Amino acid sequence: MSKPLHSHTAPLTTEQAEALKTILVEQGYEFEQKPYMLYSARKQKLTIAVYEKGPKAVIQGKGIEDFITFVLEPFVLGEARLGYEEVHSPELFEPHFGIDESGKGDFFGPLVIAGVYVDAGLAKTFRDAGVQDSKAIGSDRRIRDLADAIRKSGAPHSVVTIAPPRYNELYRKIGNLNRLLAWGHARVIENLCEARPDCPRALSDKFADVRVLERALMEKGKTIRLDQRTKAESDFAVAAASILAREKFIGWLEEAGGKAGVKLARGVSAAVKAAAAEIVSKSGPGALENFAKTHFKTAGEISGSLPNG
Repeated sequence: MSKPLHSHTAPLTTEQAEALKTILVEQGYEFEQKPYMLYSARKQKLTIAVYEKGPKAVIQGKGIEDFITFVLEPFVLGEARLGYEEVHSPELFEPHFGIDESGKGDFFGPLVIAGVYVDAGLAKTFRDAGVQDSKAIGSDRRIRDLADAIRKSGAPHSVVTIAPPRYNELYRKIGNLNRLLAWGHARVIENLCEARPDCPRALSDKFADVRVLERALMEKGKTIRLDQRTKAESDFAVAAASILAREKFIGWLEEAGGKAGVKLARGVSAAVKAAAAEIVSKSGPGALENFAKTHFKTAGEISGSLPNG
């Protein structure tokens, strides 16, 4: 018997997002504006957040199954999907690797690329555990709990962490983020191929011409079929990879920040710039090499704004 759902993500069209909003208004949900969202609505212990990117609905709280079965599917999506994933999307349950990354858009911290293998049994395990795209999970504790569940499942996985000193060195050598991403993806695929040489394909979110990734693969990965598509995070293997990558990223930030005595904020924000200025003030501009991606314009802005910067 599957566990109760804690969270559910449903891709929507723009028209479906509008239809859902109309229903939520009619049903007396309270709305709140939040960054990156078309809207966020709450009623009792159920929250529906509809993100601009996609768009997609992330449903969390108590009563998820009833909302999906009696509202979302019949009146918005127009079809029953919950519990019928194997019918509608059989490819989710076929053997494959899923690859995703974390830290790409963050000034501080490493670029982390992770990969996870799934087959039918593992995909169902991840589905029942509530594994989903890490960007739809707001709690670090939930990320860590899910990462632990993924490891305990026994699924073959690989995590490659490119810490800032190595990242900056590679970026100066390669000079292109997509090529650097392809290099990291290729290393993860090679590692997974060692564990499961019989795996027929690897799936990732679309970030570059697939030929860039094909050229980066070495001998063990040359024969695998590479698939790239938008919204790949709806795949259980890609979602699991996104969680393992996110866990490693937030752990690195906490550990490195603790050693430096500076809270390393995420993304690129005023808090990030303040932390960078503190590091530079303490140890000089060169210290950013150990904590940040120095090709971001933030690095130049901080160094140039300080005396003798």
